Amino acid sequence: MSRFRTGGKAADPRAGFRSEKTQEPAVPLGILKAARKSGQLNLSARGLTEVPQNVWRINLDTPEEAHQNLSFGAADRWWEQTDLTKLILASNKLQCLSEDIGLLPALSVLDVHDNQLSSLPSTIGDLENLQRLNSSHNKLKEIPQEMGKLKQLKSLFLQHNVLDQIPECIGQLLNLEELDLANNCLTTIPSSFSCLTALVRLNLSNNKLKTLSSAVSGMKSLKQLDCTSNLLENIPAELAVMASLEQLYLRQNKLCCLPKLHSCKLLKELHVGNNQIEMIGSEHLKHLNSIVVLELRDNKLKSLPEEVVLLQGLERLDLTNNDISSLPSSLGKLPNLKSLALDGNPLRGIRRDIMNRGTQEFLKHLRSRIQDEEDATDKNGEPSTTAMTLPSESRVNMHAIMTLKVLDYSEKQAISIPDEIFNSVGNTPITTVNFSKNQLTEVPRRIVELKDTACDVNLGFNKLRSLSLELCMLQKMIHLDLRNNSLIALPDELEAVIGLQTIILSFNRFKVFPEVLYRISSLETILLGSNQIGSVDALQLKMLGKLSTLDLQNNDILQVPPELGNCENLRMLQLEGNPFRNPRAAILAKGTSAVLEYLRSRIPA
Repeated sequence: MSRFRTGGKAADPRAGFRSEKTQEPAVPLGILKAARKSGQLNLSARGLTEVPQNVWRINLDTPEEAHQNLSFGAADRWWEQTDLTKLILASNKLQCLSEDIGLLPALSVLDVHDNQLSSLPSTIGDLENLQRLNSSHNKLKEIPQEMGKLKQLKSLFLQHNVLDQIPECIGQLLNLEELDLANNCLTTIPSSFSCLTALVRLNLSNNKLKTLSSAVSGMKSLKQLDCTSNLLENIPAELAVMASLEQLYLRQNKLCCLPKLHSCKLLKELHVGNNQIEMIGSEHLKHLNSIVVLELRDNKLKSLPEEVVLLQGLERLDLTNNDISSLPSSLGKLPNLKSLALDGNPLRGIRRDIMNRGTQEFLKHLRSRIQDEEDATDKNGEPSTTAMTLPSESRVNMHAIMTLKVLDYSEKQAISIPDEIFNSVGNTPITTVNFSKNQLTEVPRRIVELKDTACDVNLGFNKLRSLSLELCMLQKMIHLDLRNNSLIALPDELEAVIGLQTIILSFNRFKVFPEVLYRISSLETILLGSNQIGSVDALQLKMLGKLSTLDLQNNDILQVPPELGNCENLRMLQLEGNPFRNPRAAILAKGTSAVLEYLRSRIPA
């Protein structure tokens, strides 16, 4: 029995094997051998709690294989090794880095993100060739002064740490082009930032900044500034002289007025949603000559000035959740406006079905109002009464049919469209059909009678499970609204509608992206939010050369294909609410251009 017991406990017959396993090196020698040849070492996601000494000394010590192999071929000449230039230690459990990191002076890339580091060694300043340092997603409390020695550094990522201040030495990084300090505890930025004249992108989002230092005005090359989710109450006047600025993010602060950016001639995107802005005047708009995206959602705006017409290049205007009761008719004169968001405003004098027709039809309505307003002025300022403002009480609104060319039978909760509705059309060339907010389970077959003239069809908020071939015969159709139904597929015959520009399919039951949409080259807007779609074909989407708006929010997309970044015509891409890990929420919050750029950067070479 003594063979099986030691000290009263059973002996482990596998003990010998376990002792061999514990002797295995933390980093396999084969990986180190390959690193000596390539100059690159990737040790990410290996559960490391410390970096083995032979990693720091990889270019100093004689390798282990030299003691084992006495006949060296061309592939085994360890003395001809390449200095380590790229070291990736990401996604481990490192709590500190050794001072021996200074033994790797040839490093140009060091990635230690997603660890548990509370500090960086002072010898990091000896990495005189370092160009890219990623220390994000750690527990850094301070930055060593020696970091100011990294004269070649171009990219510095320090987001998601617990930094409450940044040392002045960062201002010595004169070649720095990208600096990310998001998700820290910063209350101010050092004045030396004014020396960062090569900086192109600066991310200060999700900090505790109450004021924005005038030092930012010294960043003459800055194109993108992100100050989202801080405590800013005002913007320094010096910001207005940043002539290179193209994207400015000021969301989720405490701003009471829009900054005056009189010298930001290249500004393309201005995001000031979720603030307390109550008024916009002509002085805020007249210098935004290059603006493409203006986001003003979730503020306290009561109106827009007529000078909004000066924004001739504007493509996207978001006014969601404000207190706007009326809009200037001049808004309809913006030639490039493709997306206008107005939900959550107490608009008066504009029927809901008009707002639901899409941006282009809504702008068309505003342009038509200009003539109406001129006519009203001729009558001593008395507002004219039109069918636009007086809902019909009759079953068939003949005035709408004859004058507006609109066939409206909406909000009736009807299970079918009565024949008398179609009979009332006669020879009138109906352009707009609105059968929304009923209980329809199928598309009315008589809708085919409108195939020669119907451009805008709204069948939203019904119970449709499929589309009839009759609907696909409306070849003049430009806008099709099918939101809030029970659709799971679209018929291939929809491809025959060769002029279709907008299709709204939100809140249905699609599990796959409708294949037929890839073949309708005229599409400019596809809204497929709140379905169950698992993937999209980026290569086929790129073939839709006119597609500018794609909404895929709240679906089941697990992976966003990097090739989607090649769809450069997209001006609005909405991906929030999907279970994918990348792009991260912080990237999505920066807007479509940033998302597309990120996706392009991940396309395999």
